Amino acid sequence: MLVLADLVVLVHFAFVIFVVAGGLLVLRWPRLAWVHLPVAAWGAAITLAGLVCPLTPLENWLRERGGGLPYHGGFIEHHVMPLLYPVALTRTLQLWSGLALVAGTVVLYALAFGLRRRGPRWRSRPR
Repeated sequence: MLVLADLVVLVHFAFVIFVVAGGLLVLRWPRLAWVHLPVAAWGAAITLAGLVCPLTPLENWLRERGGGLPYHGGFIEHHVMPLLYPVALTRTLQLWSGLALVAGTVVLYALAFGLRRRGPRWRSRPR
């Protein structure tokens, strides 16, 4: 069960990376927006509302069944924040990260679809 809990952590981490960086992939593959947009909306909603992602209780449940100890708090606070910041996650920081996620995604989508509509600037105009 501990192996399954670790697998959930890896899937969860990949999900978070896709939420944050998926807009960059949309710049290259615009059709990926159909997948990324709902994923990013879910990630932003969880962050802004201060909710716990359903993968966190699943991971804790698997850890308990495997004889391990569950952790308190959310996935980001437990696994991601120690990688990025030496201090504990505060609600203010959580709100700012959620707003940054939304703003960054909006900018990347504007670039992706604005450039596609106008075409590249380096293309010469017909004479």
